[in-house]
Amino acid sequence: MRIHIVDAFTDRPFAGNPAGVVLLDAFPDDGRLQNVALEVNHAETAFAHPLPEGGEADWALRWFTPVAEVAMCGHATLATAHILRTTGAHEGTVRFAIRSGVLVATPAEDGSITLDFPTARLTRAEIPAGVAEALGAEPLTCFDTGPQIGDLLVEVADEKTVHALRPDHKALAAYSRRGVIATARAENPELGYDFVSRCFFPNVGIDEDPVTGSAHTALAPFWSERLGRAGLTGLQASPRSGRVRTELRGDRTLLTGRAVTVIEGELLAW
Repeated sequence: MRIHIVDAFTDRPFAGNPAGVVLLDAFPDDGRLQNVALEVNHAETAFAHPLPEGGEADWALRWFTPVAEVAMCGHATLATAHILRTTGAHEGTVRFAIRSGVLVATPAEDGSITLDFPTARLTRAEIPAGVAEALGAEPLTCFDTGPQIGDLLVEVADEKTVHALRPDHKALAAYSRRGVIATARAENPELGYDFVSRCFFPNVGIDEDPVTGSAHTALAPFWSERLGRAGLTGLQASPRSGRVRTELRGDRTLLTGRAVTVIEGELLAW
């Protein structure tokens, strides 16, 4: 059984967000999937298997962090679509069946892949007491991202503040189901991005996620409303860094990025 390590939302190795990808004939029990994800020890490992022809989806897809299964993951979906294309396992647009419906990934001739995800429903929230101390910066505004994402979206003063954050990850765990997204407007859009973000997910075993596709389904409507454009580019300012192109289409958000296969190996113990 082959296992692939793919850097997603980047065009170069050792950047972006690494994900494990395992293609199966069928899903085994959850314990086996969780054990493999723990062994891979990246933010997410994706497991996929082909579905019968003629249905509403082509492949079934699930994602696991080292400690839990998650309901939505952008970078591991991008990584899976990349592996399906580069290995010849699937050609053209691929439809993934997930727990909450169907996600679509469409490759382009330039090598990029566009994901069609549901837009997060943002609800303005009161700034929780203590979140400034846990995050290490004073929030300007605060939004709940809804049950699909499960994060608290926090706007801070400027891009420098986002880069300088040194949060108390244990303390942040109290403020949402998954974690906290910190964001600010880009200081210089001429550098090719419109907003910056960092994502901290202590409740699923990830202190800081390098590049988070699902978070951009909340960042896209947040910044599109403020900047007056449907199409934007976000820079996730983690140490590995990566960029996500977003296009807001009402209740859907398109996420576009590239991916690079870094490691291919054989899964010997199963």
